[in-house]
Amino acid sequence: MWSRIQERAARELSRPRQMFLPGLEPTMRAMPNHIARSSLFAPLSKTHQRRFLNDHILISRRDVVIRFRGIQLDESQADVWMQLMHIASTSPLGEPFDVRSASILEAMGRQIGGAEYRWLRRAVEALYTATLIIDVVNKYRIGDGDSDGDGIRMIDRFRYDASRKQYTFVIDPRWVAMYGNQEFARIDWEKRLAIKRGQDMAKTLQRLVATSADKVQRYGLDLLKEKLQYTSPLRKFRSALCAALTELERVEVIAAAHIGTSTRGSEQAVWTKL
Repeated sequence: MWSRIQERAARELSRPRQMFLPGLEPTMRAMPNHIARSSLFAPLSKTHQRRFLNDHILISRRDVVIRFRGIQLDESQADVWMQLMHIASTSPLGEPFDVRSASILEAMGRQIGGAEYRWLRRAVEALYTATLIIDVVNKYRIGDGDSDGDGIRMIDRFRYDASRKQYTFVIDPRWVAMYGNQEFARIDWEKRLAIKRGQDMAKTLQRLVATSADKVQRYGLDLLKEKLQYTSPLRKFRSALCAALTELERVEVIAAAHIGTSTRGSEQAVWTKL
C-alpha cells in the first residue's frame, strides 16, 4: 500500500508543474532552504582542485539527508542556477524554455565575450551532471526509487545553439516540492551582485542568513568551517570569516557581526539579520 502511494506521489511530482513563489520580488532570487543550508555550493577558490564526489552526503540539518554525485560546485555556479530557476519559474517546470547566453551573464553582472561564454558553458555542464537524492524526514523523498530514476539533476536537460548563442533548458518538475510551503530562501540579488569579487564566502553566508527568519543568528565556527568546505587551519578560517562578515555588513545583509562564545564554551559567529 505504502509503495503504491509513493509511486502515485512520484508520478504527480514528475508532471510539468508551475512553481509559485509568493512574495518574491523581481529583485530577489529563490533557493530551497534545504539546498541553501547545505554544503552543495561552497566558496571554492579558483585554484582549488575540484573533486568528483560520488554518493557524497552533504552537510545539512538533521531532518534532511542529501546525497550528491558530481563535481564540487562553487558560488558562481549557485548564481547561474538561481538565475535559471528564476527564469524557469515563469512557466511550468518540465517544459523547455529558451534563454540567450548574454542575458544570463548580464543578469549576473558579468561581461559579455568569448571567455565568459565558455565559462558559462562549463558552469551549465557542471550543473547538468550534478545529481541529488533528497530525503526530507516525514515529508518527501526525491530521486531514489521513484518513477524518474535514481536522482534529480540541477539541470534536467539542455541544448546549446552556437549560431544564436542560445540555450534551451528543461528543469525537473520535482523541484517544485523543494520550494513548497514557502520553504525557500529569498536572496537579495542586488546586494549579492554588490558583494566584492573574491568574497565568495560572503555569498555563501548570505544564502545561509536568508534561510532563517530569526533576527539574531548564531553558528558554531566548526560547523561553518565544515559547511563551507574550508580546509585551512581554524585561525585562517576565522580571519576569512571575519572579512566575509564585514562585507555582508557593508552591503547591509547583516549588522553587529562578531565572533563570540556559546554557552558550551565553543566559538560561534553571531549577527543580526537586516
